Amino acid sequence: MESPNKTRAVTRRFMLAGGAASAALTAGCAHQWSKMTGWMGGKPKPAPHPIVQAGAQLKKALDDLAVAWLKESPETATTLGVSEAQAGGPYLDRLSDYSAAGMQRAATIEKTTLATLEKIDRAGLSPSDAISFDVVHEALSTRLAGSRFPWGKSGLDAPTPYIVTQIDGGFITVPSFLDAQHPIRSASDVDAYLARLSAFATVLDQETTNIAADAGRGTVPPDFTIDGALKQLRGLASKKANESILVLSLKNRIGAAEGVDAERASKALKDASAIVAEKVMPAMHRQIDTLAKIRPQAVHDAGVWRLKDGDQFYSVALRAWTTSAKSPDEIHQMGLDLLKGLTAQMEEILKAQGLTKGTFAERVQKLSKDKKQVYPNTDAGRAQLLKDLNAQIANLQPYLKQNFGTLAKTPLEIRRVPPFKQAGSPGGYYESGSLDGTRPGYYYINLRDTAEWPRFMLPTLTYHEGEPGHHWQISIQQENSTLPFVRSALLGFSGYAEGWGLYSEQLADEMGVYENDPLGRLGYLQSAAFRAARLVADTGLHSKHWSREQAIDFMVDTLGRKRTAIATEVERYSVWPGQACAYMIGRETIRGLRDGAKATLGSKFDIKAFHDVVLTNGSVPLSTLATIVNAWVAERSAPPAPPKG
Repeated sequence: MESPNKTRAVTRRFMLAGGAASAALTAGCAHQWSKMTGWMGGKPKPAPHPIVQAGAQLKKALDDLAVAWLKESPETATTLGVSEAQAGGPYLDRLSDYSAAGMQRAATIEKTTLATLEKIDRAGLSPSDAISFDVVHEALSTRLAGSRFPWGKSGLDAPTPYIVTQIDGGFITVPSFLDAQHPIRSASDVDAYLARLSAFATVLDQETTNIAADAGRGTVPPDFTIDGALKQLRGLASKKANESILVLSLKNRIGAAEGVDAERASKALKDASAIVAEKVMPAMHRQIDTLAKIRPQAVHDAGVWRLKDGDQFYSVALRAWTTSAKSPDEIHQMGLDLLKGLTAQMEEILKAQGLTKGTFAERVQKLSKDKKQVYPNTDAGRAQLLKDLNAQIANLQPYLKQNFGTLAKTPLEIRRVPPFKQAGSPGGYYESGSLDGTRPGYYYINLRDTAEWPRFMLPTLTYHEGEPGHHWQISIQQENSTLPFVRSALLGFSGYAEGWGLYSEQLADEMGVYENDPLGRLGYLQSAAFRAARLVADTGLHSKHWSREQAIDFMVDTLGRKRTAIATEVERYSVWPGQACAYMIGRETIRGLRDGAKATLGSKFDIKAFHDVVLTNGSVPLSTLATIVNAWVAERSAPPAPPKG
């Protein structure tokens, strides 16, 4: 997922980590969840079998965790569409606590839950419960490791070093959430929307406080990061309140709200404009002033190595994002090695197309600028591009039925990244659908400049973000009622999720979608090379002290992609250390497990069954995925039991 933790659903903050957490694992919350999930109730029973007892203890711990996370992360509850009872109370009129205290509450719940898990006899768990134990233990441990640093964001998902950047912060996530996720179905939904608008001002001020506190500790984002955030913030703050996406989103949807007549709608829009003008905009200006104040302290160095304990932070971040124990040097070399093979394959295609003159980058850039490859940078051109993406999804369906036993049910909708945030957003990302089926999954593509998306590059992005990539994987996970709720809906691991997305690109090639489309296959190979180059650039920035410009030059020369698009990517790696490494490390793990299963099972290997094993167990750490697949292989390869008697 070219997205923010995720990653998936609304934002990195809420979904990739399962949301922020609550400090209080109250008996009331646990009891409420227990009644819904059925683990407790009735008269006292005789002492259970050890496996039953350990399983019940684990179930209670995971139920408590789910309630606590949902209670503390109302955005997650909104995205999933859970009931107020499941979320530990009303949530539609609240936003999460972005303050330092909020991050500390997340750390508290991690410590509390880990302490509870460590009292459970893991050896006494069933195989499926043991997997759940390992998955949750890994998630909490990595997040807790990030919370030990006194600066940056932590406790919510994988740690990041800066509070607000050109691609992350409340000024981006909250408007996106309110526009795409907050429902406007009734009069009460409208009231809740207005309450959240007011809360948005609080979010901005909480972040502003954290920005100043981190600067006092010597943690200031790179200069280009602050400049990017300031440019977007000033653009948002310059708009009139009634022209803000915050008001326009309500205006565009309020007409369908049940119980809201014209008079009430008019009042709600006036109230929204007043909140934005009197609360949100002043808070936005306070954040602008604070960023401008710390800007003279910023340096141009892009890597976290320059921060106090920066090398240790990068090690923790790599582990959290990839769930791999590989060192920066190993990851760097892995990227270089993969690039050799991928570049050789791309060279063959370019030569077959008659593109033989110039460097590799020059030839790819020439192809990318071909009028046949570029959509008009107009509304009509963007509409045609989106139409073509939908056609690609439709044409893929027969291939999916041939390669998957379990099929996703949630529909997929393809949208452009909203213009108000497209300047700093990645090329594409995915947001999951709701659990109740009322909202589809959304695959967003950044269309700020259609020249960044020549036709030959589009199919593989669609397979990564849509089907059989993120939409497929996340929907199947959410639709699996046998998984504990905390795993089916709240937890995600980038190494697995992004690895699956990249594996899906390879799978599309293997399924034959490029059989008569050599340039489409070039796009697939370029995408794989892009992720391999990320391994080199990310470790270069944060471990080998590369500059922003050095990383951009390396990726442009290696891939032949447009410099503006690569600059946005490198700036993203600068503020999300380690995240860009999750894709290829995950893909190589899944591919390696598949190759090993094929070698062991021979004619017994079934691609549908393999994909079901990988997908129906949900998002897991890569080491846990290996355990699951190896157990499946052992079971299928075992000789049949001799007949009785």
